[in-house]
Amino acid sequence: MSDFDASAECVALLKRLIAFDTTSERSNLPLIHFVRDFLAEQGIEATLIPSACGEKANLYATIGPLDRPGIMLSGHTDTVPVTGQTWSSDPYCLTARGQRLYGRGTADMKGFLAAVLAAVPAMAHAELTAPIHLAFSHDEEVGCVGVRSLLAAMQRYRVRPAACVVGEPTSMRLATAHKGKLAGRIEVKGKACHSGLAPEGINAIQQAAPLIQWFADTAAVKAEFGPFDTRFAIPYTTLQLGIITGGTALNIVPAQCRFDFEVRNVPDEDPDRLLAPLEAEVSRLDTDLRARHPEAGATLTWLGDYPGLAMAEQGELVDVILALLADPGRERIGFGTEAGLFQQELGIPTLVCGPGSMAQGHQPDEYVTREQLGRCEAFLARLTEALGDPGAVARLDRACAAQAPAVP
Repeated sequence: MSDFDASAECVALLKRLIAFDTTSERSNLPLIHFVRDFLAEQGIEATLIPSACGEKANLYATIGPLDRPGIMLSGHTDTVPVTGQTWSSDPYCLTARGQRLYGRGTADMKGFLAAVLAAVPAMAHAELTAPIHLAFSHDEEVGCVGVRSLLAAMQRYRVRPAACVVGEPTSMRLATAHKGKLAGRIEVKGKACHSGLAPEGINAIQQAAPLIQWFADTAAVKAEFGPFDTRFAIPYTTLQLGIITGGTALNIVPAQCRFDFEVRNVPDEDPDRLLAPLEAEVSRLDTDLRARHPEAGATLTWLGDYPGLAMAEQGELVDVILALLADPGRERIGFGTEAGLFQQELGIPTLVCGPGSMAQGHQPDEYVTREQLGRCEAFLARLTEALGDPGAVARLDRACAAQAPAVP
């Protein structure tokens, strides 16, 4: 039996959060308004940063003194869809079976949001020497795009957080690094004709083939020569093609071939530099094809990107957080988060730690355990206590200053 168990308040809040269908294609405003009103009941004012379309928003709030940096707790409100998945229960109705709490987003990452909200009353009544900031974003699941407007707003803030904890599911073990991601699409247009007259057409699939081979060749080079980062289970940059379409019938020379690709780069590798030869090759092919036929060509479109996270594994800030976690364990995460953006765009030293496991995230019958939520609540209680201790805050400020990254 574990010594940790989720509070009734945390489970009730998780139930409310799960009931909001915040799939990335939908609005997150009902959930954001619920959080705003919940905070208002505790005397905490929240700022909403709307999306360009006005149908979504980020939320930012500060608990405690406004003139000190403090710690930011960050999480995204959107979830992946349940389309095509077979669930044993309603994914938008929290279902308890033993220690497990099932529902879409329980692990990724409404469990963390629920634990934070459950801790808010204690935070609001604490005599905090340094503040706790809450940052809840939208559209993380589609490339960390929603948080960009929050970052822009925070650039203008006179006082920014000294450090950030992103509560993605790590089984409440500390993660100091994750890979970056860059995704793109290449489309090659040729000239269709009957396959019996193949030389009179331009086969878009054949024209695309060298570009496709480039990914396989480059991936092999990365696997052999790196650069390497042993913090990751796969310690080098990976490249892969995820979707490819082309052609209409076997007896028609294909006029179109399109494929989507992604790069998952270790923090020390610049994906733009890595892909520069590919961009040059696409440009060369485009020029060649347009010379052969006015409607032919090749294009490269970027679909999204976010940077990797690269915090030192050793240091006073890491020691402080590990002490609050009461767990010296580390986690290697193979997925991306918003942490690298906070680190690189705002210069805020950022760590990743939250309840649940990504092994359950995005899956049918997604769940988080009561024990994991309880561990998160215990961490938040210790954090609140530490931020009320002037000595602990002074140590935290020194630790954050020592590990603050340079902002380009």
